Amino acid sequence: MVDLFIIRFLFIAALACAGFFLRPFNLSAALGGAVGAIVGVGVVIFESRIRQITLKRLIGAAFGSVLGILGAFLISLVLGRALSSSNGTVPFIQIALLAWMTYCGLVVGAAKGDLLNLGALGGLFGGESGSKTSFKILDTSVIIDGRIADIVETGFIDGALVIPQFVLHELQLVADSADSLKRNRGRRGLDILRRIQKMTQLTVQIVEEDFPAVREVDMKLIELAKVYNCKIVTNDFNLNKVAQLHGVEVLNINELANALRPVVLPGETMRVFILKEGKEYNQGVAYLDDGTMVVVDNARRMISKTIDIAVTSVLQTTAGKMIFGRFDDRVHAVHENKMTAAERPLREPIPAAGAGS
Repeated sequence: MVDLFIIRFLFIAALACAGFFLRPFNLSAALGGAVGAIVGVGVVIFESRIRQITLKRLIGAAFGSVLGILGAFLISLVLGRALSSSNGTVPFIQIALLAWMTYCGLVVGAAKGDLLNLGALGGLFGGESGSKTSFKILDTSVIIDGRIADIVETGFIDGALVIPQFVLHELQLVADSADSLKRNRGRRGLDILRRIQKMTQLTVQIVEEDFPAVREVDMKLIELAKVYNCKIVTNDFNLNKVAQLHGVEVLNINELANALRPVVLPGETMRVFILKEGKEYNQGVAYLDDGTMVVVDNARRMISKTIDIAVTSVLQTTAGKMIFGRFDDRVHAVHENKMTAAERPLREPIPAAGAGS
């Protein structure tokens, strides 16, 4: 990074010296040096911006600008033959057409460059094959939730995370809300994004593409996923269902959390901490480390204690998994005795002096 800074400084200094000694446009030496330095700074800024653009966007921009120049040249030939003017009207129209079509080709080509399939070209671009399917779009809800950052740190998500500009706008509106709860949630989402951007195992891209004809953010996410042929990462149940109806793949964080919860079968014994009283008579409620609720019969008197229970049934709901169990004094006593025996140190009696003599 220091070497790059030195190279940039030398480049600006070289242009400044060239402007100082050559004095372009018949300028004074000092003014020519200033113009050279300004041009050098502009080139460095352009270089730093273009380094952040993907190869697909660069190729798309170059291809679009070439098509724009070619179209403007052909139109200029027609105008030059059809119109004859002694003043500068025709040349001005030709230059305006050249600038307009080059600019439009450059912008449109860069915006649509990610749709290129460079893997079909082979050679140096063979490594680009399959990269389009590795993009994953983040929803506002999953950013605020925060668990996506922990999943990224584990390395289970690869490729690139795409954050649309309209999602950032919605997140900013939440962070600026008058409601303190919403404001804290929005600021948490912004902190999560900064945390993800600092991770080096994957790239984070912010796309400017929007769909003005679509009002709902969820439908904009679906349309964007269709354009880039990628998946949506969310924990919104309704967005999950609507996206599936549109044929868009979804990675639901809640479904992943439910799938990673431990499997418990009826008849097994587990150890839980009774936290509070249940809704039914003589019930106690406990929670596992992953948040799974455990409802225990005959455990009301064991609140604030760790006990052993026998699992009676497991209920899977849309909100998650619930475990039902029963507290048995005999089962608990057996486990307590086993744990006490395992923790008790084994000591051999020391014979008294002169014993057996």
